[in-house]
Amino acid sequence: MGFFGFNGSSLYSSLKSSMDFWFQNERLNFCYGCAILFVLLCIILYNFSTRLLRFFSSSSSSSSSSSRRHSVSFSSPAASATDIASSNSRVSEIVSVADLKFLIENLDEKLIENEKWENVTNKRNNLLAYTAKCFKPKDAPIKYLSLTVFENCTMEVLRDFYMDNEYRKQWDKTVVEHEQLQVDRTNGTEIGCTIKKFPLLTPREYVLAWRLWEGKDKTFYCFIKECEYPLAVRQRRFVRVKFYRSGWRISKVPGRNACQITMFHQEDAGLNLEMAKLAFSRGIWSYVCKMNDALRKYSLMSHPWTGPAVTAVTLIQKVPPELETLNTVVDTQATSTLIAAQGLDTGEAKEKKFLRRPSKKIVANGLLLLGGVIFLSRGHSSLGAKVAMAYILTKLRKHDASSGQERER
Repeated sequence: MGFFGFNGSSLYSSLKSSMDFWFQNERLNFCYGCAILFVLLCIILYNFSTRLLRFFSSSSSSSSSSSRRHSVSFSSPAASATDIASSNSRVSEIVSVADLKFLIENLDEKLIENEKWENVTNKRNNLLAYTAKCFKPKDAPIKYLSLTVFENCTMEVLRDFYMDNEYRKQWDKTVVEHEQLQVDRTNGTEIGCTIKKFPLLTPREYVLAWRLWEGKDKTFYCFIKECEYPLAVRQRRFVRVKFYRSGWRISKVPGRNACQITMFHQEDAGLNLEMAKLAFSRGIWSYVCKMNDALRKYSLMSHPWTGPAVTAVTLIQKVPPELETLNTVVDTQATSTLIAAQGLDTGEAKEKKFLRRPSKKIVANGLLLLGGVIFLSRGHSSLGAKVAMAYILTKLRKHDASSGQERER
């Protein structure tokens, strides 16, 4: 659906890239690592005993639900028919034109005049350019705005690629299951359920509704939000994402064979705030590069579409005329900033890799980061956890700062 590019997927990439940190930092005390190991063992034993108790307590009812092997649990056929009939009238109201207006205003940054946004990353290579910034509202999840430019790519291919969830399961290893639940043929609203799995975390369940619009000059819009669906029964083994607002606009880059996707994203997946920001900043670029590789393969397929026959793409709607006036001129300021006077890199993008051998304290470093991930992901609020996490995040930030200084030299 084009919404898997943020906290969750970048968390997977950031954990993988954090191995670099383990091999670089030699200042942590080994005793502290042993203490972290002890805490981790306690957490693992606690989780194991808890799950064991849950298993025995739910064994009596497991036979009735053994048929629910899919990511979405279904009720009886008679009840299903009744639920679908009663929900048909509500599906068309989930994603509305008001949501499209909200999306356009956010993409054009008309609602963020008084918000202080923080630049997260700005990277590029010969076929790809990516920039992102974030803002933390007072009582809401983090907002992200990003711009990705793809060279030698058409808008239609990019749209189909973002919406092809079956193909996404092939290249995005965090997506373990996806199922289309319902499609409203009157206005093109589609509902689906996706399961995403991340290291050390309980799998997240997304029950979402989305809708597409086509504007002038073949500009495409998509807005996605969370929803309740009667046949998507909550399960203990998943964490249902309760808040989700995301959307994008695909448009042509003037003057050359390239297109860009501007994305707004806001999600509450139950991650700690600092953990989510750290995961995004450290892992998003590698994720975008992986997505670009998948896009290039997708564009070479003779019949690339691998999803259902009827989707929000086949039922795409036209942007209402009154909303076209809100976006008569595509904002290319971000593109101009992203693609500086020297242009995109024409050579191969190369990243410096540290070749230093791992020290004897690699275990302590690894346990420190691993303990931080577990504590932050579980949102512990005790004073000891807060102090430990403050120390960990400080070390990570110092490491990033020192790495940046070395690169500048």
